[in-house]
Amino acid sequence: MSYIIDRRLNGKHKSSVNRQRFLRRYREHIRKAVEEAVNERSIKDLDRGERITIPQKDIHEPSFGHGQGGTGSIVHPGNKEFITGDRIPKPKGGSGSGSGNGDASDSGEGEDDFVFQISQEEFLDYVFEDLALPNLLKKELKEIKEFSLRHAGVVSDGTPSKLNIVRSMRHAYARRMVMSGGPRRQLKEVEAEIAHLLAQDSVLRDDHRLAELEEQKALLEQKISSTPFLDTYDLRYNHHVKEPKPSSQAVMFCVMDVSGSMTQETKNIAKRFFILLYLFLRRNYEKIDVIFIRHHTSAKEVSEEEFFYSRETGGTIVSSALKLMNKIIEERYPSDSWNIYAAQASDGDNWDDDSMICRKIIEEEIVDKVQYFTYIEITPRDHQSLWYSYEQVQAAHPKYFSMRHITDVGDIYPVFRDLFQRRQHESSGQ
Repeated sequence: MSYIIDRRLNGKHKSSVNRQRFLRRYREHIRKAVEEAVNERSIKDLDRGERITIPQKDIHEPSFGHGQGGTGSIVHPGNKEFITGDRIPKPKGGSGSGSGNGDASDSGEGEDDFVFQISQEEFLDYVFEDLALPNLLKKELKEIKEFSLRHAGVVSDGTPSKLNIVRSMRHAYARRMVMSGGPRRQLKEVEAEIAHLLAQDSVLRDDHRLAELEEQKALLEQKISSTPFLDTYDLRYNHHVKEPKPSSQAVMFCVMDVSGSMTQETKNIAKRFFILLYLFLRRNYEKIDVIFIRHHTSAKEVSEEEFFYSRETGGTIVSSALKLMNKIIEERYPSDSWNIYAAQASDGDNWDDDSMICRKIIEEEIVDKVQYFTYIEITPRDHQSLWYSYEQVQAAHPKYFSMRHITDVGDIYPVFRDLFQRRQHESSGQ
């Protein structure tokens, strides 16, 4: 067996690059572990890192070996038990066998599964990979704090850091040519006349005229050399102007049913879904407001803490939450300036007449204002009246309204990814 050992020193940040390569290689193992973690963790621990285990058989590395060499022939006997591709089971019992999870051998040696830790950031990267808010648009510029610099030509005044050397030298050369153009022409004429006189016989030469020409030549050369090579007039500076960047500002309405029909288990599932949504929004979008609404017979806008941990309960009138949401939109989030999203979670139980009111409110007052509205019904039972009313909304507005059914904790993450999976036509740069 031959071993190749790379003794080259790692370059700067090489370990980080190697780690990213390793994470890409075992992406499927990590994604599976992340999905299990999201379903099994407590609500408070949803955003911490995770311990990942990769079976030893999946981290096999290729190796080099020497062949037998030479020329030989071998005859393989046939058999009645195996065909190509079958795996031969290990013999049971014998030395080296044990009850642990490792792969022991009859020689007393073996290898454990490979275990490593991913950070909180890496964990959330896998949780929200390829997810995005649907239909996010660039809205009206309002209270924008981000600007981009745009090149706006060249000016004669500016700071030294913005000096345009090429343009400055070009202006300096043009100025020198203009200012010294006349003297240069005169100098050429004088030099030509001097050369003509010097070519004459010394007896016939006019020495007085030659002296005058030599003096005139010196004056012209002095005048040309006194022209400055670079003057402040020549300096040119790059000019940049600030332009406001289009804002993808958005608001998400989280609407949760806390009525008496919602059991504690159902509420915990709803809270898990909303915490996942909350982490997703805060992690991926800098400019986004989150509005929390709890409702039973009446609806109330609450803080994040009260939304997730208050124990208030009562009867069920879902329309109260939708009316409050529409009121908040009209007062604080005009649809021409904001991308508006809503996520509603309920067990579907509602007053019979109120379900029709909910459908009417969404169709007539809300659906035209929102980019995306999703309804999550959490119940192991048959669908209630609210589901059937919302089905009519979904049929009429499939692009802006979605419905999903959750029966237990294991459905949360797949449903969440299904609802917010990035569409092919949407860009990644929100």
